[in-house]
Amino acid sequence: MVDSKHPDDSHPLSGRPSEDELAALYGVSQAIGSSLDLQHVLNQVMDQIIQLTGAERSFLMLISPEDGELTFRAARNMDQETIEASSFEISRGIVQRVAQTGDPVLTTNAQVDPRFKTQDSVISYNLRSILCVPLRARGKVTGVIYADNRIRTGLFTERTRDLLITFAGQAAVTIENARLFESVSSAKALMDDVFTSVPSGVITTDGKGAISLMNRAARKILCVDGGPVVGQPFDEVLPLLARNLAPLVERVQADERPIVDVELELALADRGQVKLRVSISPLKGSADGAEGLTIVLDDLTEQRRLEARYELFQRYLSPIVIDQLPDNPDELKLGGQRQEITSLFADIRGFTDFSQQCDPEDLVEVLNCYLDVGARAVLSEEGTLDKFMGDAVVAFFNAPLPREDHVLRAVRAAVRMQEGIATLYEELPPAHRLGCGVGITVGEAIVGNVGTAQQMNYTAIGPSVNLARRLQESAGPGQTLLTRAAYRRIAEHVEARPLAPIEAEGIDEPIEVYELLALR
Repeated sequence: MVDSKHPDDSHPLSGRPSEDELAALYGVSQAIGSSLDLQHVLNQVMDQIIQLTGAERSFLMLISPEDGELTFRAARNMDQETIEASSFEISRGIVQRVAQTGDPVLTTNAQVDPRFKTQDSVISYNLRSILCVPLRARGKVTGVIYADNRIRTGLFTERTRDLLITFAGQAAVTIENARLFESVSSAKALMDDVFTSVPSGVITTDGKGAISLMNRAARKILCVDGGPVVGQPFDEVLPLLARNLAPLVERVQADERPIVDVELELALADRGQVKLRVSISPLKGSADGAEGLTIVLDDLTEQRRLEARYELFQRYLSPIVIDQLPDNPDELKLGGQRQEITSLFADIRGFTDFSQQCDPEDLVEVLNCYLDVGARAVLSEEGTLDKFMGDAVVAFFNAPLPREDHVLRAVRAAVRMQEGIATLYEELPPAHRLGCGVGITVGEAIVGNVGTAQQMNYTAIGPSVNLARRLQESAGPGQTLLTRAAYRRIAEHVEARPLAPIEAEGIDEPIEVYELLALR
């Protein structure tokens, strides 16, 4: 049930949107492309949705492609805390309904809404305002976003619903891309944020078709100079885009329903042929009834360039490793063998806080500088670059080609990393100078091809690999930590000092560690 009165101006997203509100909406699309960790992105999106709508809680659930069941991926409250999955029981009926029908649910007071009078959970938990919208990707419902408030009635409006649907469409495509690669690594869906590292462009118009907001990303995508555009007719500032969007705009204005995930090609004078993904949502002013539009643009031209670049990163192996690949791809088989390796994890310290203060474009550029230093250090010692895990470099030594001094090679690579980062500081402004923590272990692991016949990754799995990650998490900026076993293998070649044993998550016994000081 939706209140017939116009929403109060104190409600989130009521009335004509302010600059702050539009900036917050844009922040949702930015959040999708601001990190290399999918779970971090989803939590950001949930937090911003709560901020925008005034909800107490917000859940994001995805439909499993295997069994069609809904599973939690993000659940947050207004204090930006993660909610346990058991809380899902209070809204299972509503969520299942949206997932099955693909229709959003909006109620301003669930306690008196006849649709939910048989829902014991809604009544017993005293739910009031409820908003639940589907996630759609490639024409299919892939999940739902649910928000509620147990105190306030009339909190959510039709415009709140439509705007949330628009951004849910953006998030759904991004999440779907990440899920395609989730089978490669159960730890994190790494691909998602690289593919979406270019922020969405956002344009809003008022009821007369004049531009009320155009963000920097939209200007960049559409090659609009820095001159003023606010208040000018949309079809005069962007005539080519306006002509191509005219049929979609007419549908949105007629149906008052958003259109999401539409692709189109434009021939721009300064860029040539570009391909865009467009979502259009109606905006209504509660004071005078004037109508406007929100247009969200994703530049797929750049996204596909980044996709190709990341595929190269994932296959970023030393020339020796590349030489071992068969000429016929069909000869590559899934599976691995047990052998001793040296594992190395290197992570940028303070990168999460840094990412909150940096534009996504600058963030990716700085990240690539650090990852390049780490990759070069690994490859210079004939190591295998396993993956980039967010802002971390994961590598191992002694596979696929055996190296008797593989522990020493890993240690030398760590020294090269720290030296390379020190050199990098000379080129970076002080705010971009971040430290690197490194963890090194030696032990048996399963090494081989993991994934599917269509997409596989040459990687290492085992307790010693996990232990290297735990050491890295305990290392400070500029610090390299070794296990006792690794240190004993190269003690005559390095200067190191023992540290107090550390406790690590998932490790029963305290870990004896040494801090690498220098090579002899």
